[in-house]
Amino acid sequence: MKALVKAKGEEGLWLQEVPEPKIKPHEVLVKIKKSAICGTDVHIYKWDEWAKKTIPVPMIVGHEFMGEIIEVGESVQGLSPGDRVCAEGHLTCGQCISCKTGKRYLCTSRKGIGVNTTGTFAEYAALPAENIFKLPSFVSDDVASIFDPFGNAVHTALTFNLTAEDVLITGAGPIGCMVTAIAKMAGARHIIVTDINEGRLQLAKQMGATHTVDVSKTSLQEAVKTLGISTGFTVGLEMSGSPVAFNDMLKAMRHGGQIALLGILPPGTVIDWDLVIFKLLAIKGIYGREGFSTWFQMTNLLESGLNIDPVITHRFPIEEFDHGFRLMKDGKSGKVILNWE
Repeated sequence: MKALVKAKGEEGLWLQEVPEPKIKPHEVLVKIKKSAICGTDVHIYKWDEWAKKTIPVPMIVGHEFMGEIIEVGESVQGLSPGDRVCAEGHLTCGQCISCKTGKRYLCTSRKGIGVNTTGTFAEYAALPAENIFKLPSFVSDDVASIFDPFGNAVHTALTFNLTAEDVLITGAGPIGCMVTAIAKMAGARHIIVTDINEGRLQLAKQMGATHTVDVSKTSLQEAVKTLGISTGFTVGLEMSGSPVAFNDMLKAMRHGGQIALLGILPPGTVIDWDLVIFKLLAIKGIYGREGFSTWFQMTNLLESGLNIDPVITHRFPIEEFDHGFRLMKDGKSGKVILNWE
């Protein structure tokens, strides 16, 4: 079969012929129809310091996908050939205290598909049945292929109440734009999105931002003054991984404000802890999804009318994967989908 492989310890990925996987009794074999490029995949493509420390080479990468089950293991129940599916991208041990108490998303030994183990950028993938999510008919193939990052957005946005609140979102990447749409649907009063990428800020506006701020041209402090948010933001959703953006957020929060932190800040990031302490701010780290409870929130939101289609900006056949990765790397796209069929 064809697969995108991190074949060498240098920039790039390689489309190669590799053996088709064989399933174990607890697994299903999925024929991949669509893959989506994640920011993590871009780090792997670039072969940055994080990737060098994390990714075994050679390995099939990728974890955002949708497809169809074509074979089920002998011990699998509730799944059948022909089911449209995607999958939770974190593999859990089943033995630690978190797993044993029903909180697998807090597993202390979790591994990422396509990061620590064989990924899904391939024509076929063998996956544990317990990770499989069966897709409702109202979810399109394109949207299903970005369920993994959509889940990050839902987990982040719904951590704190948004209804009638003033919300600051730092970072207008694809997940930041999906968070914007969720905040809009939840009934936030002001939704301010900051970034330095004008194209992505335009997408955030389309997704429901009441105001956008290009902080390379206008400071957040100046923008807030014109908006009349005199006491600060009640909810902050940090999506950028930028130390400057995070510090701007801390300054802009109302006393008692709540921050959900999804963006991965560089090691050694320094913040003004006096702002956290004396403003009595609550900061919660966000990683992945809260198990399948988040996945059902995702489908419920879509069934209720949430539209995340605009965040998908490009589609390419798998043979043109390099074009898609370069667009992502240069910040010139939203989500990029790669078609295997």
